[in-house]
Amino acid sequence: MSHTFTVSPDFSPDHLSGWYIFNTWLQRQSGEAIHLEMYDDFHAQRDAIQSNQIDLIYANPFDAAMLVREKGFLPLVKAADMSDEAIIAVSVDNAVNDISHLSAGINVATTEDPDVHMIGMIMLEAGNLDASNIQTHFHNSYVLIAKSLIQGKADVGIFLAEAYDGLSNLTKKQLKILVRSQIGVIHHSLMIGPTLAHRQTEFQQLLLAMNNDEKGKGVLNSLGFDAWVKVEGEEMEFMIDLMDTLSI
Repeated sequence: MSHTFTVSPDFSPDHLSGWYIFNTWLQRQSGEAIHLEMYDDFHAQRDAIQSNQIDLIYANPFDAAMLVREKGFLPLVKAADMSDEAIIAVSVDNAVNDISHLSAGINVATTEDPDVHMIGMIMLEAGNLDASNIQTHFHNSYVLIAKSLIQGKADVGIFLAEAYDGLSNLTKKQLKILVRSQIGVIHHSLMIGPTLAHRQTEFQQLLLAMNNDEKGKGVLNSLGFDAWVKVEGEEMEFMIDLMDTLSI
């Protein structure tokens, strides 16, 4: 029986090949037949989850509640020393240096990355801005958001901090950060579904030991990670409750 693994569509394109390398490593180490299926957007991925087509997922924190409470997924690991943070940025030529100085009616460029968009919208509230008094434009990538700002097609951009930091130096020189979130406890998680739940402990042990040998370190490096750390059930529940609170 083949199992399907997928990755939240907000991963960095630079790490696309890394996820295929990781999937090959995981198959060899676990002895399971695992197919990596990448989806172009969150809607397509959620449809697959709802149809019970997914057995393993590197999930964004916004989807964690649905995966745990509706689909019976269990947490495995998260990337060490990494959390999901958002950045509000503008063009370097923009005279605004503080969110409180932004005006109603501005054009905001964002993605459909749900947790990052939500955190960004919370930060915009400091300027008395919300969905009712801004023009929101969705883009398929953070690179396109940067391009929109540089070309003057958008006034403000909401970025995943990791994605912003990964932009080229040339691009970042043309942008200016207004604020970066510092929540610290929201993160993507590698999660295992009901069909493989009986192997949760085995998979965790394999993943936690990845950085103990050169081959495993190389695979982690291809993902931009240093190591995995265990996600306890209590930690996952706390993050789900926090996301619920922030969504209100």
